Amino acid sequence: MSPRKRYTKQFKEEALRLVSQEGVSLAQVAKDLGLDASMLRRWRKEVGIQGPTAFRGHGYAHDEEVAKLKRELGRVKRERDFLKDAAAYFAKESKRGFSA
Repeated sequence: MSPRKRYTKQFKEEALRLVSQEGVSLAQVAKDLGLDASMLRRWRKEVGIQGPTAFRGHGYAHDEEVAKLKRELGRVKRERDFLKDAAAYFAKESKRGFSA
């Protein structure tokens, strides 16, 4: 199974602009662009429902949030490891102090 294709907002808007031209059918535009006609219908419906906020992206905001959280997790793990090493060092040093 091939990976799902993603289309930019500009591509979708241009495809719908072509569909809205007089004398051009939705099926013809879909064929010319190598798309399924149902996809164009879905895009047109989405624009009809959401208006200018349609096609906000492909989850990039979610991906950015996940990346940010992964970076933060990495930072917190480094801090934890540093504190763990520091605690072990000071525990060892305190034992030396008592035995001297």
